[in-house]
Amino acid sequence: MSLFAGKVAIVGVAESDQIGKVPDKPAIMLHAEAAKNALDEAGLTHDDVDALFTAGPLPLELGEYLGINPKYADGSNVGGSSFVIHLHHAALALASGRCEVALITHGESGRSRVGMFWPDTFPDSVLGQFEAPYGLMDPVGSYAMAAARHMYQYGTTKEQLAEIAVATRKWAALNPKAYMKDPITIDDVLNSRMISWPFNLLDCCLVTDAGGAVVMTTAERARDCKTTPVTILGIGEAYSHALISQMADLTTFVARDSGKRAFEMAGVSHDEIDLAMIYDSFTYTVLVSLEDLGFCAKGEGGAFVSGQRTAPGGDFPMNTNGGGLSYNHPGMYGMFAILEGVRQLRGDYADQGIRQVPNCDIALVHGTGWNLSSAGTAILARM
Repeated sequence: MSLFAGKVAIVGVAESDQIGKVPDKPAIMLHAEAAKNALDEAGLTHDDVDALFTAGPLPLELGEYLGINPKYADGSNVGGSSFVIHLHHAALALASGRCEVALITHGESGRSRVGMFWPDTFPDSVLGQFEAPYGLMDPVGSYAMAAARHMYQYGTTKEQLAEIAVATRKWAALNPKAYMKDPITIDDVLNSRMISWPFNLLDCCLVTDAGGAVVMTTAERARDCKTTPVTILGIGEAYSHALISQMADLTTFVARDSGKRAFEMAGVSHDEIDLAMIYDSFTYTVLVSLEDLGFCAKGEGGAFVSGQRTAPGGDFPMNTNGGGLSYNHPGMYGMFAILEGVRQLRGDYADQGIRQVPNCDIALVHGTGWNLSSAGTAILARM
């Protein structure tokens, strides 16, 4: 039974003023621009916000920068799934009366590195002791190792992985905000520069600068907002390891748990999902997520995405903004899957032909964090 359907609402979503290559703005400014844009869309101001959720800067630092003194804050950072998981935490806070307006923000200068820390693997850290000394390049090396095992165990091919990149680029061509729009073919993917076998360049996500934000509130207050509200039918989160070497099985991860919890809470079937927004740090991330979320059996992900099934006009619309592979990926992508899921449900692209998923009533949004380490799955619907 859904805890949140008809009780909490997403009432504003937005990116920062610019995304892609933004060399003159620090990461925290990308947070602020996205927050203002999302609040403006909802018809609210920063004075209305009493709960702040973010991954990156401390909520204290961000709140000070935004001029917000929240009575509830959450700085959980579990990688790219963080923002889908923040939907869960914000919904719990709203439903229990601990806040009235929740703001979830994200901002990274992933490409230009303005106002960003430079990540370092300290020699005395667990990663520094047990993986880094052996030359494992994160994250691409970790995901490549997992993909290689899936190929060995189930016969998945590089051509099947390339299907995902090609279909996603077709969606990006319809999105004016997408960083990469030029059409590509399966041969283009296979012939692009090798990064870490089995991944070629076009199997890998972009590295961009961007901010994104989501505004949530109670159903009662949503009636006074400017947008069509979107509610949460079901949501789940799950966590396992920090080190890829500690995975019991490289071909499956905790999306199987977050997805199961989300579907059980929502009370819907896989056949009722009209849109899937699946985290795509790499083509393999999508394929293994589709399997573990239950859209196909284990080992059948390659066949499931073949024949451009997920492209515009296909019978399984997926990553309709162009995804992290072609639209935007500043480092942690889950925020942007939420934005697109909400926009499709509201019918924001109704006048843009095939870009709008027809009869889009229920959307699944899924985030993956760190090295297949965490997962957040949300099932959303119009109120």
